[in-house]
Amino acid sequence: MHGQFFRFQNRADRVQESRPFPRAKPTPMRSILIVLDSLGIGAAPDADRYGDWGADTLGHLFAHTPELALPTLFSMGLGEVLAGAHRETAGLRASYGRMRVQSPGKDSMTGHWEMAGVILTEPFTVFERLPPQLIEAIEAGANVQFLGRDGRVADRRDLWKQHALTGRPMIELIPGESAIEITGHETFINRRQLYEIARIARRHTNAHRIAKIIAQPLTGRSAAYVNAPGRHEYPMVPPRTVLNAISETGIVVEGIGKISDLFARSGVTHSHPASTNAGALASIERIWAQMHDGLIVANLEEFDRHGHARDVAAYAKSLSDFDLWLGNFLPRIGRDDLLIITADHGNDPTFRGNDHTREEIPLLAHYDGITRPLGTRKTVADIAATLADFFHLRDPWAAGGPFLRFRPREPSRFRSRRGA
Repeated sequence: MHGQFFRFQNRADRVQESRPFPRAKPTPMRSILIVLDSLGIGAAPDADRYGDWGADTLGHLFAHTPELALPTLFSMGLGEVLAGAHRETAGLRASYGRMRVQSPGKDSMTGHWEMAGVILTEPFTVFERLPPQLIEAIEAGANVQFLGRDGRVADRRDLWKQHALTGRPMIELIPGESAIEITGHETFINRRQLYEIARIARRHTNAHRIAKIIAQPLTGRSAAYVNAPGRHEYPMVPPRTVLNAISETGIVVEGIGKISDLFARSGVTHSHPASTNAGALASIERIWAQMHDGLIVANLEEFDRHGHARDVAAYAKSLSDFDLWLGNFLPRIGRDDLLIITADHGNDPTFRGNDHTREEIPLLAHYDGITRPLGTRKTVADIAATLADFFHLRDPWAAGGPFLRFRPREPSRFRSRRGA
């Protein structure tokens, strides 16, 4: 009886001791990086080397559409950036500056890799015609013979007629880009075969620094083929980026739009493809509403398509729509959250040709009510360094430097498996 009492008493003590004292709920570590694909803000200092001196995507949009108004972006300091102001301005709700891509090149992979902390020393290769030895290696590996063997296609209709007669896959260089597109009608080459050819091409083109291989199924009649669903890109795999460092701690990295393709899915926890800005913005809203700790990286590629099409009105309309969305979304950004808005290159819809333009890009950073000029950053890798600090990675990021200082937080429950 006496022993039973003490056994009961000890059990009660253990129950009481197991009840933890109430603790404050950890502050979420949440960040969004939104890339307005191609929204340049004036020629970079080395633009003349690319034939782009005088390009100014946003400046020329305003010049050709005087009715364009971007009140939300201007409230975050975009107007000060365009005016070249280096002083603090009252009434703004973000920090603001300009950025220069240090890596050579003016494509999306170059810009995105650098903002993730990888500065290239040589550009991706842009061929005018494919080397015969490269084509032969791909053909041997895939056991195929290509139509359009050097990648230059003068008239697609002639190529399509040959394809209808032979069933052989077609290969084509995308002008001005470091990219090869491999196509075939679904009647002759099923998607699995097409993807396998593209994967073999990817392996053989790595040494040539070709940024991406595209597999594009076709459908329709031989004289008028159209793209079928099922397009797939095989990009080069980047060196280790800040996305890898963040995801290795257990924090999710959500890639929206073509982010997963740009990074070959490396460092991206979940991918959310979106072919329109509206689809990408809807994904941001949905994920943000449920996120506790994590990083969203979203690419809005609709702007770039309008730039290539040299469609000023459509570009301006998409920009106005984004500004309206942003005005409604900003109240959902907490004081401890970090929002960064930037671009990856320019694509001036009023400029000659239909290629990207080498430009400086905007930097808008919303955090903790801080509003100050950030100057002209020498590298877009400053974004990687800033994200590394924000997520309290063990070591500072090697490339670039942070443009904001963050308040100390309770140590994260996540530990990096490889360090930063």
